[in-house]
Amino acid sequence: MPSQLHTDQASNDAMLRLDNQLCFAVYSASLAMTRLYKPLLDQLGLTYPQYLVMLALWEHDGPMVSELGQRLSLDSGTLTPLLKRLEASGYVSRVRNDQDERRVHIHLTTAGKRLKSRAARVPACLLAASQCSPGEIVALTREVQQLRDRIQAAA
Repeated sequence: MPSQLHTDQASNDAMLRLDNQLCFAVYSASLAMTRLYKPLLDQLGLTYPQYLVMLALWEHDGPMVSELGQRLSLDSGTLTPLLKRLEASGYVSRVRNDQDERRVHIHLTTAGKRLKSRAARVPACLLAASQCSPGEIVALTREVQQLRDRIQAAA
């Protein structure tokens, strides 16, 4: 029995090694990606969370704040200041619904629409730095999205 206990302890030790943690691999990859993007986003006048907002708006202009928050997994307390800063930068406008003033829609301004062409080089930078093919990036993105969805469903 002592050898089984030793094997279990070794297995537990291996499971608790930092380098064996998926959460740490995802977290540290996210940090590395944010560092890679920072100088590019600085040139656009955007923070990383603002960049994510703009990506969502370039896909679908005019969502309600609640829809945008759901799409980005951000609560209104986090999203509202981001939107105010983007509005102050001239990239978006917040428009209250005539029938229900609690409903606020977010629209790209002309400057916000023009920013899209300048931002097009950001993903290419990740592609180059990762040394992955476009197909590998697509497959990896899908796998991470599936993992996220499974974890969210379990939570």
